[in-house]
Amino acid sequence: MNEQPGLLRRVWDTVRQPSVPAARAADHVVELCDALLSERGEVSSARIASEAIAAYRDLNDSGRGAFFSKLAERFPADPVDVDRAIDAYRTDPSPARAADLHLASEPRRQELFRRLNTAAGGTATLVQMRADLLTTLQEHPDRAAIDADLVHLFRSWFNRGFLTLQRIDWRTSALILERLIQYEAVHQIQDWNDLHRRLEADRRCYAFFHPSLPDEPLIFIEAALTRGLASAVQPLIDVDAPIADPARADSAIFYSITNCQAGLRGVSFGNFLIKQAVEDLRREFPRIRTFATLSPLPGFTAWLRSSPAGVRIPEDIRAAAARGAPAEGQQRALLTLAAYYLLHARQGALPLDRVARFHLANGARIERLNWMGDSSEHGLQQSLGITVNYVYRLADVERHHEAYARRGAIAASHELHALAAAARRRP
Repeated sequence: MNEQPGLLRRVWDTVRQPSVPAARAADHVVELCDALLSERGEVSSARIASEAIAAYRDLNDSGRGAFFSKLAERFPADPVDVDRAIDAYRTDPSPARAADLHLASEPRRQELFRRLNTAAGGTATLVQMRADLLTTLQEHPDRAAIDADLVHLFRSWFNRGFLTLQRIDWRTSALILERLIQYEAVHQIQDWNDLHRRLEADRRCYAFFHPSLPDEPLIFIEAALTRGLASAVQPLIDVDAPIADPARADSAIFYSITNCQAGLRGVSFGNFLIKQAVEDLRREFPRIRTFATLSPLPGFTAWLRSSPAGVRIPEDIRAAAARGAPAEGQQRALLTLAAYYLLHARQGALPLDRVARFHLANGARIERLNWMGDSSEHGLQQSLGITVNYVYRLADVERHHEAYARRGAIAASHELHALAAAARRRP
């Protein structure tokens, strides 16, 4: 009886092991990586880097898993070198010794990734490599060090100074337009007619690109030029909506922002993109004074289904959240709870809602909640149809950002505070 669990474990481990061809293919990539780190000639190094990149691309899922395991084991910092550098720094804490210590403590993987990046298509492959890696971290937390190395490098390689802002319109290459249809994650683009309407005269779309990925948008943002603060997203994405005169607009409503590259998760672009888009719109349309978003509350229904501290969630509201179908009579109760959620629900010291964290960190102010602002199935499931306007008042952005960064202070309208207080008073 006692041997059975061990037998099952051995069978399971055998099933989980990569196949022999996959393991051999992974070994081949590792051999090329070893050769790349030991090679000093630039010509030879570039050739080996290209071979390693091609060999990685040929790996299947099993081979990539085997490669990541070996990458975690084989290319850390040398502990002997680190100890030696620490001792030297303690004896002589000079800038030169500090630099030696920094160099010794850097994992060899980082230099490996730098050399792989010199190959044609190296940057794209490394971004895809991290996307592949992220899918395995839950089962293999020991690979987190590889992820940390890639993020460290990407934050330098994809620094704002290397990025270019492009306005996307109907004259943009078909390849990039196809990418927008493929990547749009907030309000799905149904077809080419849908995309065409989103690029008309009363709409704007901007994207960041990197020189090494000229046909791959890193992130893009969509805006509607309107009169007044928009309260619902469906009219903004209606293919048959009449085209308004953009010269009469007094507001720019950012209704969708999409990160395109899974491998660049955690590398921030959105704050720069919004600021650049605002500057571009201000130059083109001096009459526009209001810059705001029409955003979801992506964690709201999950929060309602939980047992949050400080506020009572009635059973009928909890049931509505479970089925993603609010009743008209629940409007006031849900709006007060949404205000409380935005202002008081926390993840540590920060707001629980990830969209709120993003905009508040950028210096926005929570202005208004909108009932049935997104009546799509997705909008009902994640936010019970409620949307929120975050307003970017340029004169206040820096002050709001500093208050949020230093004290966690949330800039919000009196209306939001009053609604949240009403949620506290609910019996």
